[in-house]
Amino acid sequence: MRRWPIGLGLWLVLLSIVEVGGLVAVWRFFVRSTHGQQLDTIALAGNWIGQARIAGVVDTILNTVSVVSLLAATAVIGFIALIRRRVAVAVGAILLIGGASVTTQVLKRVLDRPELGVDVERAAAGNSLPSGHATIAAAVLVALVLVLPGRMRGVGAVVGAAAAALVGIATLSAGWHRPSDVVAAFLVVGVWANLAGLFILAAQRTHGDVEYGPANRLAVTVLALAGLVLLAGAAIAMRLTDQVLTTPTDELSRNRLLVAYGGGALGIAGAAGLVVAAVLATAHRVVPRAMPATADPAPEADVAV
Repeated sequence: MRRWPIGLGLWLVLLSIVEVGGLVAVWRFFVRSTHGQQLDTIALAGNWIGQARIAGVVDTILNTVSVVSLLAATAVIGFIALIRRRVAVAVGAILLIGGASVTTQVLKRVLDRPELGVDVERAAAGNSLPSGHATIAAAVLVALVLVLPGRMRGVGAVVGAAAAALVGIATLSAGWHRPSDVVAAFLVVGVWANLAGLFILAAQRTHGDVEYGPANRLAVTVLALAGLVLLAGAAIAMRLTDQVLTTPTDELSRNRLLVAYGGGALGIAGAAGLVVAAVLATAHRVVPRAMPATADPAPEADVAV
C-alpha cells in the first residue's frame, strides 16, 4: 500500500485555502465595492476597441464552449485516463470538471452584486461572477493536464493555460463578462483541482509502490513567472485607471480605455498562468507512475538432511 503523502496533502489543503481567500477577496473588492466596480466597468467599456477585427475569432472561441462540448471533452479526458488504467485519475478529473461547473453556477446565483450606481445599464443582469465559460474551459484544460502522461504535461499545461486565458479574454471582448468574473472562475477551478488531487491521493493508496515522473520544472517556472509578470502589468494598468475614476466612462479617451481593457486581459492571463502552474507543480506526485506491487518472495522449501 502506498504511504500517505502527508506533506503533499497539507500543501493541497493550504493552496485551496489561499485560492478560496483569493476568490473572496476578488468578490468583495470588484463586486461589493464602488472602487472595484468602477475599475471593472472601465475595463469592460474598452472592449469595443478593435472588436470589429476580432469579432469572428471571438465568436468561434465562445461557440466552442457549450454543454455538448463539455460532455464530449469530459468523455475524452475520462477515456485517456482509462486507457492508461488510471481509474482514480479518471474519476478525479470528472470530479474536477463537474464540481467546478456546479460551483460556478451556484455562486453566480447566490452571490449578491449591490447596485452602487456604477454600471447602471447592466444592473438588471445582476451578478455575473464567476464566468461559466471560463470555468468550463479552465476545468477541462486542467483536467487534461492531470490525465496526460508525465512527459506531455509540461507542453499541455502551457498550451492549456494559454487556451483558458484566450477563452477568458474572449468573454471580455464579447462584453459577456468583466475581468473579475474570469479571474474568479479560474480560482474556482484551482480549488477543485486541489480537491480532485486529494481524492486521487486517497484512492491510489492501494495501488502499490509508485515512481514519480518528470516534475516539469521548466514549464512550471515559465507559467509562474509569466503569471506574475502579467499580473504586475495588470496592477500597473489599474493604478493608471485609478487616475480617471471620476471621469464618466463615455468621456474617457481611447488610450485610457485601452489601458484599462488591456489591464483586464493581462489579469485574466496572469491568473490562468498561476493557477495552472500550481496544478502542474504537484501533478507528477498527485498522479505518479503506477508500479505493480512487489510480491512477497515464496518461502524456501525445507531441505532434508
